Amino acid sequence: MDVIHSVAELRERLRREPNNVFVPTMGNLHDGHIQLIKIAKPRAACTVVSIFVNRLQFGPREDFDRYPRTFEADCERLRNAGVDVVFAPDEKEIYPEPQTYVVEPSDLQHILDGGARPGHFRGVSTVVLKLFNMVSPHAAIFGKKDYQQCLVLTNMVRQFALPIEIILAETVRAEDGLALSSRNAYLSPAERQEAPRLYRVLRNARGEIAMGASDYQRIELAAMSELARHGWKPDYVAVRRQHDLQPPGNGETALVVLAAARLGKTRLIDNVEVNRPAV
Repeated sequence: MDVIHSVAELRERLRREPNNVFVPTMGNLHDGHIQLIKIAKPRAACTVVSIFVNRLQFGPREDFDRYPRTFEADCERLRNAGVDVVFAPDEKEIYPEPQTYVVEPSDLQHILDGGARPGHFRGVSTVVLKLFNMVSPHAAIFGKKDYQQCLVLTNMVRQFALPIEIILAETVRAEDGLALSSRNAYLSPAERQEAPRLYRVLRNARGEIAMGASDYQRIELAAMSELARHGWKPDYVAVRRQHDLQPPGNGETALVVLAAARLGKTRLIDNVEVNRPAV
């Protein structure tokens, strides 16, 4: 496994490869990341994983400085997973000058997680586009836990006509249902015991919709109330269309229930897809 820190060295290394598949990460790797790598490996001669904590996608009061950085442990996990290239640039390598050219990902950046975290998807899209230009993959793998991010990036690739296939992987969960996330490390033992409630609330909402319920506002409010009763501070629980995250009309069947809520100081997100019976 080659660990590379500069764009020039990365391009020289990848010049030897007929193709590559790319898994972007911010490090502090868990089994969800390893599942992305397992999906990636059969798809190309070379598997590339980046480790870069991107300042542009963090708000001024968010956790950029305390975001877990576990580089040596991450490299060991990646080596064991059979990764070929780890690209671990520092901030000056990615942003050698102030990033005045940015990607503005349509109105999708202003709703749900974008509404709670202004500028977040601008920062995500900008760094991913830069990484795509540096790695030149033919495919890239992203996890569905970050559902809105997946849609933003899929749209970006399509609208910029990038020759990259975006592959979306199902969310990997702990045995109790909690979606795996680097931020789970922030949870206290008591909070970790409470955290699976987020998934249970989403599953309950999914069950109602799958049975034909269409009073989505009631479902959303009931879910937020359930979280609030147990000490959570919900940002949103929302029933939306899968393809554009807009509120569903009467005939919509392919839906997703998304949630973001704070438990103590930790903000967790999750979602479940659901197909409502056709009327």
